[in-house]
Amino acid sequence: MKILLLGCKGQVGWELQRALAPLGEVLACDFDSPAPLRADFSDPESLADLVQRVQPALIANAAAHTAVDQAEGEPARARALNATAPGVLARAAAAQGAWLLHYSTDYVFDGSGSTPRSEDAATGPLNIYGQTKLEGEEAIRASGCHHLILRTSWVYAARGANFARTMLRLAAERDELRVIDDQIGAPTGADLLADASAHALRAALANPALAGTYHCVAGGQTSWHGYARCVIEWARAHGQTVRVAPDAVHPVPTHAFPTPARRPLNSRLDTTRLQRTFGLVLPHWQAGVERMLHEALGV
Repeated sequence: MKILLLGCKGQVGWELQRALAPLGEVLACDFDSPAPLRADFSDPESLADLVQRVQPALIANAAAHTAVDQAEGEPARARALNATAPGVLARAAAAQGAWLLHYSTDYVFDGSGSTPRSEDAATGPLNIYGQTKLEGEEAIRASGCHHLILRTSWVYAARGANFARTMLRLAAERDELRVIDDQIGAPTGADLLADASAHALRAALANPALAGTYHCVAGGQTSWHGYARCVIEWARAHGQTVRVAPDAVHPVPTHAFPTPARRPLNSRLDTTRLQRTFGLVLPHWQAGVERMLHEALGV
C-alpha cells in the first residue's frame, strides 16, 4: 500500500513515519521537500496534483497552522492550511477511493463546563485556529471520502521545543514560577497519537464502516500547573538542575497571561468511542511525559 504523508517534519508527522511504515510504503513530504513531493499548503489546489501524481491508497495529513495566537492576525493563512487544504485532500482522496487520516483539536469546542466532550458534542470554537480546524473537519466529511479524523489536545514530543523543556529551563533560571491552573486537559505524546493512528487505520482499512471522527488523548487530566509540577519534580528526582523550590511553582488563572487568542478552559476529551471501537487502552498522561523526559534528557 502506498501512503502519502504530509507534514512529515512536525511532531506527529515525524512519529507517523515510523508508525505507518508497517502498513506500507510511506512517501513523506513537507512544504520544503524537493519536487515532485513538495507539499505546498499555501497553495492548497496544488495538493490535488500531488495526490494525482502519487496515487496513494492512504493520505495522512499531519500538517496544520498550529500557532494559535499568530492565527488571530493571519486568518486567511490559517484557513488555507487548516480548512481549504484538508478539503482539497479529501476531495482528491474521494476521487480515487483513497483513505484520509487527519488530525483536529479540542479547540473546536468552547471549553465550557468540566466534563469530557464526546465526538457528538456541540462545537463552538473560541478563536481562529479552532474555527478553521472545525471548517477542515466539515470539508472532509462533505467530500464523502473514507476518513479518520482524530481530535487531540496538548500534543508534545521529545523532539524539538515543548512545554516540559520550557518549564525545566525556567526552573533552572528562576526562584519561582507562575503557571496557569484553570485550563484542564491531557498532555498527549506524538508517539502515542501516531501509534494509535496506525492501529485504528489497520482496522478501518479492513472495515470501512469504522470511518469517522474519534477523540484520542492520553488518560487522566491535569492543569498546566500540574503538568509543570510533574516535570519539575521528576527532574529534581533525577538529578537535574532545578533552582525553583517545590512550593514556589504558583498556580494562576488564565487571565494572568493575556493572549490574542482565547483558550478553552476545559480541554477534556472523552475517548470511550476510540477505545471501544479499536480495542485500545490509552495510558495515563504522566507515564508518557516521564518517558519523553527520559528520552529528551538522556537520563
